Amino acid sequence: MVVSKVAQRREAKVASIVEAAWSLAREHGIQLVSLRHLAKEVGMQQPSLYAYFDSKNALYDAMFADGNRQLLETLDSIDLPADPRVALKTYLGAFADFAVADPARNSLLFRRVVPGFEPSAEAYAVAREALARLVSVMYAAGVTDHGDIDCLVAMTAGLIEAQLSNEPGGDRWLRHLNRMTDVLADNALERRL
Repeated sequence: MVVSKVAQRREAKVASIVEAAWSLAREHGIQLVSLRHLAKEVGMQQPSLYAYFDSKNALYDAMFADGNRQLLETLDSIDLPADPRVALKTYLGAFADFAVADPARNSLLFRRVVPGFEPSAEAYAVAREALARLVSVMYAAGVTDHGDIDCLVAMTAGLIEAQLSNEPGGDRWLRHLNRMTDVLADNALERRL
């Protein structure tokens, strides 16, 4: 499919607006991203911004999809070890590192802190792809029960949240990720026997 130069310019402008929105979110928090400040940041009048995003939630939707594409790129860059358990720990570690690296992105992608915002089906499909990849690594490691998968996801999210809340930039909580993964994976395997 050939993309017109106009469409390419629009796509590039949308990407630059989304990047500027991430910068504002990192500076002020995801909930305080203002379309007025964003328009100023990208050098346009606020009404002109509506040609790209018809609402603040449309901007959040683009940011949600962008953040999940970033996550997929991170996960794609992992060279997974052959041992399934080590691969699972590697994958969860990369996911946790991604989540704590950018608290603003974490808030939008994983915490749902913006009142009234629900990602569109298109944006959410990117998030589902990231989760599907994680689940496939869990399956390979022998974690196949849906309840066990939920527990592993919740445990990882809890350690990420504890890290961000109690020691941003440190590793006090995340250093327990491998041990807790072993505990949950061992328990899942024992119950299958």
